[in-house]
Amino acid sequence: MNQACFGLGLSTKRPYRREFLGEMEQVVPWSRLESPYLPRGRPPVPAKGIPRIHLLRQWFNLSDPAMECALHDVPLFREFVGLGAGDSSLPDESTLLRFRCVLEEYKLVDQIFYAINELLTAKGLLHKCGTVVDAMLIASPSSTKNASGERELEMKQSNKENQLYFGMKCFIGAVPDSGLVHTVRGTAGSVNDGVEANSLLLGDEVEAFGDAGYQGAHKRVDAKPGVTLHVAMRRGKRKLLDPTLSIDALTERIEKLKAGIRPKIEQPFRVIKRQIGYVKIRYRGPAKNTALLVTPMALSNLRMVRGKWSGALA
Repeated sequence: MNQACFGLGLSTKRPYRREFLGEMEQVVPWSRLESPYLPRGRPPVPAKGIPRIHLLRQWFNLSDPAMECALHDVPLFREFVGLGAGDSSLPDESTLLRFRCVLEEYKLVDQIFYAINELLTAKGLLHKCGTVVDAMLIASPSSTKNASGERELEMKQSNKENQLYFGMKCFIGAVPDSGLVHTVRGTAGSVNDGVEANSLLLGDEVEAFGDAGYQGAHKRVDAKPGVTLHVAMRRGKRKLLDPTLSIDALTERIEKLKAGIRPKIEQPFRVIKRQIGYVKIRYRGPAKNTALLVTPMALSNLRMVRGKWSGALA
C-alpha cells in the first residue's frame, strides 16, 4: 500500500515557513530582544519565548487568540519558541496582551527596531547615505455600531486621487538604494505629508527625496539645515511642460531622474500589506497602532535583505 496516501511518505521539500523561520533564527539579534519587563503569565513563560511569540504574531498576522491556538496546533511554532507540545508554559492570550502593553509602556518596540537596524548597519547592509520619504494609508473601520455610536475620533479622513480614505497614515524614511526603513511615524489620516517630512530625516543627509505631496516641506520651521529635499513637480504643472522647449525638456528629464529614485520606498509597504497582511488597523488610536507598525517595519528590513545574507551575515 502506498504510504503517501496516509501522509507517511518522506518529502525532500523544505516548507516555506520552516525555511523562513530558519533564516530569521540566524539573523534576528535575539539576545538583545529579551526584555526584563516580562508580564506574569498563567503559567510563567521563559524569558526568551515571549519575544519570539511576539515576532511570530507579526510575521503571520495573528491576533492574540489566534496566536494562542497556533501554539497548540502548529508544531513548527512551538519548536521555534522552544516549547514542547505538552509543555505547561504555553501562554494564553491574556499573557500575550499584557506583553503588548509592556512593549507600549516602556517603548520597547523602538528598541526592537533600532536593534535590528544596528545589526544591518554593522553588517554593511544599511547605508544611511540619504533618505526617501513617503506615506501609506491604513484603513480604519468606519462603522458606528459601538457603545458611543460614532466613528473613532482620533482617526480622520484623507483624500487621495479624489478618493476618500478613513484611517491613519504611516510615514517612513528609507534609504534610497535599498529601501530599508530607518524612521517610522504614525498619525491620523488627515495630517498633510509636508508636516511630517522633516521628522523622517536623520539630519546628517545631504540629499532627500519625496513625491509631490511634500511640496513646501523645506520652508517649514523644523527643516533640517544642510539637507536638500528634492520634491516631485505636481502632476498638473508637469503636464504643461512643452517638450520642444529646451528648458522644459531638461525639467522633464530631471523629474524622471527623481522618479527613478523613489520606487525603492514602495517595497516596505508591499511587505507590510502583502507578506505580513497589515491592511487595516486593529486598535483604537494612532499611538497604539503605530507601536504595532514599528516592529513589522523592522521585520520588513530583514525580509528585504534575505538575498544578501549568505555573504554579509555569514
